[in-house]
Formats: sequence, C-alpha cells, structure tokens
Amino acid sequence: MTFEQLRLDGVSRSFGTANALQGLDLAITRGEFVALLGPSGCGKSTALNCLAGLLPLTGGSIWLDDTRIDGRPPEQRGFGMVFQNYALFPHLSVRANVGFGLQMRKVARAEARRRVDEALRLVQLTEHAAKFPAQLSGGQQQRVAIARAVVLEPAVVLMDEPLSNLDAKLRLEMRMEIRRLHQTLGLTTVYVTHDQEEALSLADRLVVLREGAVQQIGTPEEVYAQPVNSYVASFMGYRNLLDLTLTNAAGVTGSSAAGLSVTGSPVTVEGDGVRLTGTNRDDLTDGPAKVAIRPEDFVVGEGAENALDVTVEIVEYHGRELSVSARLANGVPVYFRTDKRLAPGDPVKIGVPAERVLVFAP
Repeated sequence: MTFEQLRLDGVSRSFGTANALQGLDLAITRGEFVALLGPSGCGKSTALNCLAGLLPLTGGSIWLDDTRIDGRPPEQRGFGMVFQNYALFPHLSVRANVGFGLQMRKVARAEARRRVDEALRLVQLTEHAAKFPAQLSGGQQQRVAIARAVVLEPAVVLMDEPLSNLDAKLRLEMRMEIRRLHQTLGLTTVYVTHDQEEALSLADRLVVLREGAVQQIGTPEEVYAQPVNSYVASFMGYRNLLDLTLTNAAGVTGSSAAGLSVTGSPVTVEGDGVRLTGTNRDDLTDGPAKVAIRPEDFVVGEGAENALDVTVEIVEYHGRELSVSARLANGVPVYFRTDKRLAPGDPVKIGVPAERVLVFAP
C-alpha cells in the first residue's frame, strides 16, 4: 500500500475517567521514522495501539492520505507490528514464523518463499531459517519478529519497545540493525521507547509525551538542545534542575551544545547563595524559575563562567570520564561529568556557560 502521509487528528483514548491519550495531532510522511518518547504511563503505547487498531478511539481520527482508517480492524490497516516480547510461535521454525502472515493472506507459494528469503537475508538470519525460536539468542529472536513484520511489505511498521528485553550490547547492535533496515527499505516507522538515547539515535522526529499529552514534537537536535519546558529538559538529560528566582532580564541569542540557536533573553537567577546567568526559555518576568543544566555542560576548574563551589560525594567510573554527584553549600545536589580524577570529599569549583543554563517556568 502506497501513501504520502499518515495523519492522527486529535486522537484520544480514555479508560473510564482516566485520559490515557489527549488530542494527539501528528502527521507522519512516507519513509519517516518517528519515535514516541516518555516514561511509563505517558500514553505512548496507547497511541501505538490506537494506530494498530488494537484499541478503539474515544476521540479523533486516523487517516492514510484521504482515507480514514480508524474504523478498520487491525488486519485491514496494512501495518506491521513488532512487540516487546517478540510474540513468536515456539513450535514453528524461523522460516515458518516469518512466513506466517503471508500464509494467512494466501500469498502464492513461490512469491511467499521469495519474500521470506529476502526478509531473512535483510535481517541476516538465512542460515538460521530451520531453527526454532528457543534455539536463538534474544537478538536473533527480535530479528525474526522484525522480518515477520517487514515481509508483509506494510505501509507502516509499528514497534513497541522492541529492544527493552535485550542486554546493553545487543541493544546497541539492534539499534543499528533497525536503522539499517529503515534506510534500506524506506520504511515508515513509528517507534515507542522510554530510552531517550535510543530515540535520539534512531528517529527523524521525536514526540515527547507526558500523562497522555504532547509536550514537544521536533527533530532529535531540536528536542535535545531546545527543550520547551523543564519536563522535556529533565527527560532529555538535563539532570540538574534547580529552583531559583529570576531577578534580572535583558535580550540576546546564544548557541547551544548541539550548534543550534537557543533563543531567549539572558537573565540572572539566584537563591540561597547561588547566582547564575542563563537563557530565558519561557519569557519569564521576575519570580520563581526552574533552571536546567546538563551534567556534561559543566566545566571543572578556576575561571569558568557561572562558578559554583561544590563538595564531591560520589564518583562513578565511566571509562574516559567520571560521573560525579556533588553538593552545593546549601545542600542541593549537582551532577557533572569530568575527565579529572576526583574523590569523595574533594572541594571543587565548577562552572557552566550562560547559553547552557536554560531557565523555565517553575
């Protein structure tokens, strides 16, 4: 099935009085990789199940170009689905698992064999075609599940946290595999994950959700460098969230860590012995503010901008760098990364450039 755009117009889903998904508006172009991102319970799997037809909508509509499809049963939508738990048939071989959907659709035997062979080649499992799922590793089982989805030549592939059951090494390998398949086949992919690193590495666009409501839609670079609120900032790695008071504002544009323009006026925020210059992301006037700083944006040493005196509490070894948990004199925790050798109890001066200090509404 060919199409140019998959569109969700005000898609909502309620369970009793609880709104699991609230008015999701999203247009996905053919060949795009979109990740729905957020913590457990944010509505991302609900959105995917609504797309798949596994959950009926309580509001809104879903369209493939000019054709409304939210009233169709799952098998008539032409979508492929990859589940978190693989959902393979244990009594069928790899080849039979991959070809099951084609058999149900009564595809001619020769054509089905050709498509299964091609799908197995794409996921590099040709030599394992006669094995059963129990004889495969977790990563190989996930490849079978992906092959079973793509062999149907679906309009859209829906993936629900497909890597969450794999170990760290396999997750990295499968991430590259999924991206390779997406690029090779030109798949339109909607991918659910709670892992922001996974989403950043795979997706063309991110949709960040919270309690069923969209917080931000943008490219990985936009969401990473220009979070629209403190919730998105926190979820995208701004681990340091300080409650301070905005006391002064002017007007300038700075550059972000990702090289994008971070718009906003320069402001002064302070409180309990802390004073910082940052970038006003919410057009705030004087009053309470939430300040977000990434651990990797801190610089250790004298002379750094926005200097803070901290005492080291915990040091974690991460290979080329250390992940450090420290405290300000007022007891507030601060997290930073450094390649300098530090130990618990060390007094350290750290600083951060003003354009890396994002100031939001509290």
